Parts: sequence; structure tokens; C-alpha cells
Amino acid sequence: AFWAFFLIGIKKILIENASGLEKQIIYRDIPLTEVQLYVYPEGRCLILRLSNFFVGPAQVPMMSPNGSVPPIYVPPGYISQVIIEENGVRRVLVLPQQPEFHPGGHSPLHHPPPPPHAHLPAFIPHPAMMPPPHHLYTGMAGGVGDMSSQYISQYHPAHIYPEQDSHSQHGRPSLVHRDDRTSKTHERLQKKLKERQGGGQVKDSPPSSPQKSCNSPPTVDIHNGIGGKGLEAEQGQLRHTVSSPDKQTGKRKIGESVSDIEARGATVSWSAPTKPESENDSKEDDPSFSEPLCYDVSISISGKDGKYQSMHCGEELSATLELLRPATDYHVRVQAMCSGLQGNPSEAVSFTTLSCEPDPPNPPKKISGTKNSLLLQWKAPCDNGSKIQNYILQWDEGKGTGVYEQCYYGPQKQYKVAKLSPASRYSFRLAAKNDMGTSEFSEVVDLFTSCSVPLPPFPPELEMAGVTWLCLKWQRPASSPKEDDIFYILEMEEEGSGYGFQTSYNGDELSSTIRNLHRSTKYKFRVAAYNSEGKSNPSQVVELITKPDIPGCPFKPVIRGRVLPNSFKMAWEPPKDDGGSEITKYVVELSEGTSGKFLMVYSGPALEHVCEGLKPGCSYQTRVYCMSEGGQSPLSETLQVQTPAVPPGQCQPPRLVGKPKAREVQLRWGVPQVDGGSPVSCYSIEMSGPQSEESKEVYQGPELDCSVGGLMPGKTYSFRLKAANKAGFGPLSERFEVTTGPGAPEQCKAPSTTCKSSSCVVVSWEAPPCNGAPVTEFRLEWGAAEGSMQICYSGPGLSHEMKGLLPATNYFCRVQAVNVAGVGPFSEAVFCLTPCTVPAAVSNIYVLKESELRSYDTPPVYSPSTCLGICWDPPCDHGSEINSYLIDIGERQPIVVGPVTKHVIQNLQPDTSYRIRIQALNSLGAGPFSHTFKLKTKPLPPQPPRLECTAFSHQTLRLKWGDGPAKATSDALQYQLHMGDKNGRFISLYKGPCHTHKVQRLNESTSYTFRIQAFNEAGEGPFSNVYTFTTPRSPPAPLKAPKVERLDDNSCEVTWEALPPMKGDPVIYSLQCMIGNSDFKQAYKGSATTFHVQNLQPNSDYRFRVCAIRQCQDAPELSGPYSPTVTLSSQRNDAALASSAVSSGSRIGTESTRARQSLSDEQCAFLILMVFAVIAILIAFVIQYFVIK
Repeated sequence: AFWAFFLIGIKKILIENASGLEKQIIYRDIPLTEVQLYVYPEGRCLILRLSNFFVGPAQVPMMSPNGSVPPIYVPPGYISQVIIEENGVRRVLVLPQQPEFHPGGHSPLHHPPPPPHAHLPAFIPHPAMMPPPHHLYTGMAGGVGDMSSQYISQYHPAHIYPEQDSHSQHGRPSLVHRDDRTSKTHERLQKKLKERQGGGQVKDSPPSSPQKSCNSPPTVDIHNGIGGKGLEAEQGQLRHTVSSPDKQTGKRKIGESVSDIEARGATVSWSAPTKPESENDSKEDDPSFSEPLCYDVSISISGKDGKYQSMHCGEELSATLELLRPATDYHVRVQAMCSGLQGNPSEAVSFTTLSCEPDPPNPPKKISGTKNSLLLQWKAPCDNGSKIQNYILQWDEGKGTGVYEQCYYGPQKQYKVAKLSPASRYSFRLAAKNDMGTSEFSEVVDLFTSCSVPLPPFPPELEMAGVTWLCLKWQRPASSPKEDDIFYILEMEEEGSGYGFQTSYNGDELSSTIRNLHRSTKYKFRVAAYNSEGKSNPSQVVELITKPDIPGCPFKPVIRGRVLPNSFKMAWEPPKDDGGSEITKYVVELSEGTSGKFLMVYSGPALEHVCEGLKPGCSYQTRVYCMSEGGQSPLSETLQVQTPAVPPGQCQPPRLVGKPKAREVQLRWGVPQVDGGSPVSCYSIEMSGPQSEESKEVYQGPELDCSVGGLMPGKTYSFRLKAANKAGFGPLSERFEVTTGPGAPEQCKAPSTTCKSSSCVVVSWEAPPCNGAPVTEFRLEWGAAEGSMQICYSGPGLSHEMKGLLPATNYFCRVQAVNVAGVGPFSEAVFCLTPCTVPAAVSNIYVLKESELRSYDTPPVYSPSTCLGICWDPPCDHGSEINSYLIDIGERQPIVVGPVTKHVIQNLQPDTSYRIRIQALNSLGAGPFSHTFKLKTKPLPPQPPRLECTAFSHQTLRLKWGDGPAKATSDALQYQLHMGDKNGRFISLYKGPCHTHKVQRLNESTSYTFRIQAFNEAGEGPFSNVYTFTTPRSPPAPLKAPKVERLDDNSCEVTWEALPPMKGDPVIYSLQCMIGNSDFKQAYKGSATTFHVQNLQPNSDYRFRVCAIRQCQDAPELSGPYSPTVTLSSQRNDAALASSAVSSGSRIGTESTRARQSLSDEQCAFLILMVFAVIAILIAFVIQYFVIK
């Protein structure tokens, strides 16, 4: 019986790219054809048949009942390979036989057995003619899924062309099967490609591939609203030129182009933005045009309206774009910036980078191997726009010398190297090749062949152990080479389970962690090694035991007996679960309060403990945990214990607050150190007199201080303190004795003052009565006013010396006495006057400004380069008027001036620094010098530059001076330009740092005089010599378009407007005529404003234009611009018409010629104004009718 019978409908055609020729083989669309797939009994043969032609490749998922692959018979020249994927699925690939590379030998001949059915054609096309499947079918559960990308050659997506009528080179139609989803995806790709191409594709021609090749010329859109592509090839370079449109009058335009397009770079160039001709005269002096422009170049790879990224910013008119992707569409645009303002970006220019050689591939990987062969496989790298044709695989033949030889060259992505040595290392590297060249080689990878069966390894060793896991490690067999891939099988047997050894680990690691084990249980382990050649005997058995678990928590402790103020006894029960090992000890933790830190108070095997050294009336918490070989158990529940309270302990003696008064003392005390476990609620003070030992209570209450009055002055009293809580009063404290104090001293007599110098005064006084206590100190107050005196001395002395006083100043002073009883009253205030002395030092020196110098009596010729004007603040005269000042300027002779605060120092050196200090003098002598101030004279004024005329017209003159830039700089040097008037006076035209100036509104053929002056912070320099510049004569104004009137068939009359004489110079006219497409030729030159043109040629168009010419008396003629052209159409006569019809046609032609003349500027402006007025009226009507109402 048959296993299966499949009918596969092929609805689409297949287009392949012929490798290396960049040609497309297009197959004719054929009718629906059935593909029959037969699987013969016993799985012996797999045949794909299609109308007597074998077409492939095809993928058929199959399910084998016994898990084996049936034999597949292939025709001569082809081989079958079985590939095992990571998920265990086996794939059978039928490929053309490649000559295996055998070192030192020849390729063996493989003769595959013939197919079992001779009547079936055994022909399989070359894989290069097989496109990749667009959809892989999974017919049943567990069947073969989609083929991994590493087994399929990299093909570019093919395109389907409808209504094509071409055949392949072999005369067979190429078929491909797609489902609906694949077809829709293909249609979307085709739509995107057509949108990118701009709709300019010609019918019946295949569209360009989305993957641009090196032979595809880059295209650019014409941005004038016309769909299509523009291509310009010049000297082997691709160049795209696009001028950005400018729809707004008066805006600048930027033209950009892309050239030198390479695979990873391109050069973008553009022209500077231009302005309309209408702005040349009105904005010629606009300073914004003199600012340098900065250009920002940005690119996008997501379309013209996508996100742009800035690649270059500078003032140059070209930029080189680097680090681009090969075979990628880019869009570039340029934006001008000036003085923080940004213009509109230009229209985006599209270009495509060239293709290049592929990227370096990844190193090949080892899929499988034996002692004598290695099966290598690799993935395709990025092709960079050109399809990869072949791969180059090189190896070092196992010599390790670094010299590589080629062992494979072809399009496949896997290769088997045979006849190798066992357990040997071989180095391989890979490169990819396309039409653009060969990529760089990949990194070198070292692969090893297999060797013999390994020896039994040593027994496993215990590395770490846990409660439910064991970590084991073992060693590699000593006899196995390092190049051999060895795997290990770890087997485990649980003691008493009866299941024997079971596999716990299978891999190439030398350690493993076995989990989910039982605690405190013995296990047996052994390990075996295996490789591709077989499995070794197991090692010796080793016995290992897991660790015990932690025990459970003990029961909650309980109280035994009565709780005492300082101790209690507790007991507990052992836990229910000991964790598999014996309990070794119990640990008791105790904490004071509800949130205190737990401290260990007991550790041992007993089940009870007495907690001692506790505080009365305090709350305690206690808990227990146990220890065993398995670790520490969790904590038990917490037991709360409260100890009873006792009376408070002995208090500290009370202390005196402040100084004792004559009849009252203030006492204060603290809480006792031991409160007995209960808060203190009451205090009691007992007092004993100086002559009686009996005590009496003078205070009882909760406060910590009290005032005891009714005492005798100068007597000694003793006090004791005790505290009480809810348990009762505690013991009395020790005695505290206090002696009452005496009274304050009497008022002192007025002090006496003696002046030792102008800044020093000695103050002396006498001691007053002490009132029973000796005076301990005297306090002296001193001040410049009687109501604002401050303490300046405090001590036991009877005199004090005041220093640092100001000369000729009034001062006041007073004194008071202090003893232990208090402070006595102040004495009466005493007045004191210090003597006069020399002046003080000058504090500040300033430089006079120019405005201040004008109001000051300066020298006749004042120059800031040789003079320094200074002023200073007058110092204090200390009681004697200042009569002069001494100015010291260093090495020069000091200068003596009167009682002034300003002075001009003359005869100094220009641009020189001087150190100046000033000293004041009065009748008592000279005061100290001021601080040294550093002042500097200004440099000499600059000389005038040379004045030149760089550009001129009949109304303007552009003047230039100096060697600096035309625009303003930060230099302190500035210039002042003057122009002479009719009266010989000079008027200032410009003042500033620029080096150019444009003089406007001048008369033609007129001479003007100019002079220039330079100035800086040193002052104004001299004026230059007078320069004379003359404006040229102005040309005549442009004329309007002439009027043409046909007189007859062979003549016409041309008339134009007349211009008046220009300043006495006559004006003549020049008329030019152009016949058809020839050049303009002069038809008339003279002073007349009309001209008759004779001998007109039939069936010819005539164009006329006229210009005015100014005839100067002492200069050559000046020609004005030509007027707009006017066209006289040809007179086409019909032979059947009469002469009257001819004359009527002539008049109609003349009228049509006049009607075709363009409107004037005034008419255009009026027409635009009327259109805007109508639109405004309509909008107002709509708002009134629909919005307001």
C-alpha cells in the first residue's frame, strides 16, 4: 500500500538571476499544472514528477514510523546529505556533487546505486537554478518545519512580471509556489518599489530590483511637479543636480548636487543662495548680506519626508559624506543659517550609494566530525548590494605554519573535508565573493578531529554539599588529547531505593550539581566518559552523604515560680523536628523593653535557665533557639515578663541656682539614678538652721527646683532631699550647705582723666564702700557720646589707659563697682578732649575723566598720552587744617600742590605705567603716605589710513580704507569719514570700526571730496589729505516695448517712445530685428522714434526691440538696456481669398499681435488688488451670514 499521495498546485512562475551575468531569465506563464509526489512502499524511493520535467527544489514533511530515514536514490552527479538540526529534526539535502579536497590524493569516485524505477526520469537541476522556497509546509505534527537560514543559499527576492513572453535558456518554464500571504507580501513590495521609482516605469519592461546593484544608475526626482527620473552621467561619475524651487518672490535660492558617489561616501556641493534682481538696488547696503552663511547638510534613509540627521555644518559650498551604507537610497538637503536665523531647507536630492564587495563573513562552524573528516557550515554575510556568487574556504592543512591553501570554491554554505588525521587541529578561514570583488577573510577558527574511545575517568570528588544537593567534580581522562571533544555521564544510586544507578548528568562539563536529594542520606556516584568513537567503562563508585537540615524551633518558654524584682526562672520544651541530627545546645536571648536589642544570656544543653541582674519594674522579652549539625533553628515565640517596682534610690544633694541673695536662695536638683521601676511622683526638701539641728520640711511637690525665703543675710543653712514613687519614699540625700550673700557696693565717685598724647588717655578712680563684701571688679564705660558708651575695661584695677583714640575728639567715661552681692550704680559721666596732630593718610586716588577735565583748569594743550589727571579724597585733618599735599611719582621730583584735591601731572611718557602716592601736610607736620596706586598714560593717537574707491556708479561710491576686513571687528581702533559740501565744509558720513562705506544718492559726473580720521582710546588722530572721486555718467533708462503695425504684405511700421535729452546730451535710438530663430541685427540707428520696415519675407516671424543711446560730448556713447521684444506674426494667405480678405486678415493679425502684448505692471497690480478685494468681500459675507447670525 502507498504511504501518501499529494497533489500540489503550482500557480506562479519563478524568475531566477543568472549568476555573474546580471541577466534575468523570464519564464512564460503556463496553465495550472499538477505535481504528483509518490512515496513508494517500504520507503525506498522519493520521486517528484511534473509533466515529464523535473522541477525543484521541493520540501515534503514526512513521518517515519521507526525513526529512520529511508534511502533516497539520486541521479549521477548528485549526492544526498543528512543534516541533524538542534531540535533533532533530520533534513535530507540533494546537492550537486562537489569534488572533495583530499590532501595528497585524488578525488574518489562515487557511483550511487541506480534508482529502483527506471521509467521515472532521474534529473535534478543544479541548485543555482533552484530559487529558495517562499513557503514551507508543515503537513503533520512533528514534521519538518521551516528550513533554517543557515541551510539555504542567499538569493535576492525575485520579481513576477505579467504578460512576459520570453523563455529560459534551457527552454523550461520556471515555476514557484506561493500561498496567498506570500503573494500579498510580494504585491506590497512591488507597490512600494513603484512608488519609489516615481511611476516612470515603461510598460512591458521589468521593474528595477529594490536591492540596487552596481550597474544600476542612481536616479533623482525632478522637483517641478512632473513625475519621472533624471539621469546625468559625466566622465564616469554620477551627478545629481536639483535646484530648489522658490515660489515666494524675494527669497534666496540654493542649488545642490551630489557627485563622486561611492559605496560608502559621496560629495555634496551646492551654490550660494541668490536673491532676486529686484533686490539688488534696494538692499545693496543691507548688512545681513555681508554676514557669512553657514550651511547644514542633513541626510535621511527613510524617505524624503522622513527624519533627517545632520552630517556636516560649515561655511564651505561642498561637503564629503562618509560612513554611508553601500547600495542604499539616501535623501540629502541643505539649509542655510546666518546670525542665528535659519532658512527653509532645500528640496531633498535622492541618490543611491554604489555596491561593493561583501562584508567579512563569520568563521565557519563545525557541524559534525569523525576521526578523518570535518563537516563545516557557515552563514552568508551582508552582500552590500551585489549577490554573493561563491565562497572561498582556505585551511592550513594542519601544519600550523600560518600558510593557507584553498580547499573549496563554490556557492554552497557547507563543505566536508575528508582524509584528515585523527585528534589533529586544523585552521580554517572563509571569504565571500560577488561581482564587485572578494571580501576580507574571516577570523581564523581552529577545529579538531575525533580520536579513540577515552579511558575510564577517576572517581568523582565532592566539591560542596548541601541539605538537598551535592556538587561533584571529576577529571578528564589522562590519555585523552586536549583536542578531543569528550562528554561525561554521571550516574547516581540512592541507598535502599532498589532502582540501581540512574543518569544524573550528561554533558561536557567537569562538574555538576545534583539537586532534589533527601537530607542526611547516603548516595553512590560513578562517572563515565564518551566521545564520537564510543563510551568508556564507568569509574569506581564513591559514597557521599547529604547534610542534615536545620531543626525546628523550640516551644514557647514559660515562667517557673514567682517573678522577683531582679530575677526570674524560665523553662522550654525541645522542638518536634531535630532536622536529622541531635540537638547540641539551646541559646536564650533577652531584650529589655518591647523594642530593645536581644542579647544572648545562656547557651547550653539544659531546658531551663534563671535570668538574673534585672531591673525592678522593667519589661523584658525572652526567646529560645537551638543548634545542631544542620544549623540554627528558627526562633521560638517571645515571652513577655514584667518585674515588680521598689522605692527610689538616694538622690544627689540639691545645688544652688545662681548666687545666694541676702534673704533668699534658689535650689535645683535632678532625678535619682534609680527610680525603683516606677516613675518618681514627689520630692521633699528638709532644711536645718545655723544654731538648731532640728530639720523641717520647706518644700514638697513634683517640681525639680524651689525658692526658699525668709533667711538671714550672711548665715549658713543645710538642705537634704528625698524622692518618692508608688512604692514609697526613698532615703535622704547628703547635706548641702549654703551661705546667704551680702549687699551691692555704693556709687563710685567721678573718675579723673589725663591726656598722655593725641591718641592716649589715662582714666583713674577710687573704690566705693563695699556694703559687707569686698569689691571684686570695676567696670569702665567709654564713648564718643554720652548716651552711647560701651564697656572698655573690667577688672580689679583702679586705673586704665585708653589707646587708639582720634586726635581733637570729645569723649565721655564713667565707672561702677561690682562685688558678690551685685553691681553698684554708675558714677557721673566725665568729659575729655584729645589734642590735635598731623593729618591722616589719603585713602583713595582716582583718574579724572575727560568730562571732568573740561570743567577743570587743564593745561593749554592737554594730551592723555603725556598727562595724567588725578583726584583724591581729602583725609582727616586731626584738628589742624591741611595746607598742602605732596605727590610722589617715583623717580621724578615730588610735586607739592596747595590744599586742592585735583591735579594734572604733565610731561609724562606715553603708554607708560607710574606708581603714585600722596601725603597731606598741616601746621603740625606731614602725615603718612597713602597706598601706592598704579596709573598708566594712554598711547599716541593713530595716523589716518589711505582712502580708496573700490566701486562706483552714477549714484554711489564705495570707499575703502585700511587693511582690515570690511565688516566691524572688536578692535578698539575706529574711523570717522567726512565729505565736503558746496561751501567747502566737511560733514561726517560714517563713524565706526568698519573699513568700508557706501556713499549713495550722488549726482552723475560730479566730483566729491573726502577725508578720513582714525581714533581710539588714546584720542583722535589727525585728518588725512583730501581725496577727490568723480561719479560717471548715467546710461539712458530702458524703453517700453515698441509698437508694430503691419502696413501691407511686405512692410510694417515700428514706433517707440521718446526720451528727453540727458543734461544737454542728445539721445538717439537703435532698433534691432530678428527673423525667425536667427540673431538680432541692427535695422535702424538715429534720433527718430518710428521706422518703416520694407521687404518683409512671407511666412516668417519678426521680432523687434529698441534701446536708447546717450551721445556724450567728451566721452563715448552710453547704451541703455534693450526693451522687451515684440513679435510680428507671419501673413499666411489662402489662394481662394480675395484682396479684401487679405487686408482684413492683415488688420486681424495686427490686432492679435497687440492683444498678445503683456499687461503693464500697473495693470497687473490693479488686477491682483481687485481679486483680493473680491475674496475679502466673499469671506466677510460668509462670516456675517454663517457665523454671526
